[in-house]
Amino acid sequence: MKTIRWLALMACVLPISVQAGPPAPSRDSMSHQLEVAGVVKTRLTLTVADLRKMAPASDGELAVTRQNGDQAEIITSYKGVRLRDILDRAVLDAPGHNDAKKLAIVASATDGYTVVFSWGELYNSPAGDSVVVYFEKNGKPLDESDGEIALISARDIRTGPRHVKWLNRIAVRKLAD
Repeated sequence: MKTIRWLALMACVLPISVQAGPPAPSRDSMSHQLEVAGVVKTRLTLTVADLRKMAPASDGELAVTRQNGDQAEIITSYKGVRLRDILDRAVLDAPGHNDAKKLAIVASATDGYTVVFSWGELYNSPAGDSVVVYFEKNGKPLDESDGEIALISARDIRTGPRHVKWLNRIAVRKLAD
């Protein structure tokens, strides 16, 4: 009984911190441009206006699911550009016959969140058609919760783990021989 009273007393005097999820994103997290660098012949810095000038990729409803399978949100529509088209514009620097097959494409956000794609996924698989750098969601430009630029791999079974909000960098890296 003493233990219960002691715990009740401690609960009254100790500070309790309750957080209902991650902190709301701030304007500081916004991604205003996308840098493409690494093993490319042409470094790129793209804004939403630049992306709008490229061949469009859009799709209908998409459920964004977390790693554990829970639904995070429903995107009714999105508009952007295939990641593969952005990489083609930067021109992968892979002169040897098998060099491209040794490339990893790393997409990063302003908050440090990072995901990885292989060259094979983007160029030798139907999944590459649905890896999209997007700037509109549900008929509107992206806001602070997504940044001005985001990325999603729409054909993943669980789309959330490779849903990059506040996308600001694509780095092409050569894997070690």
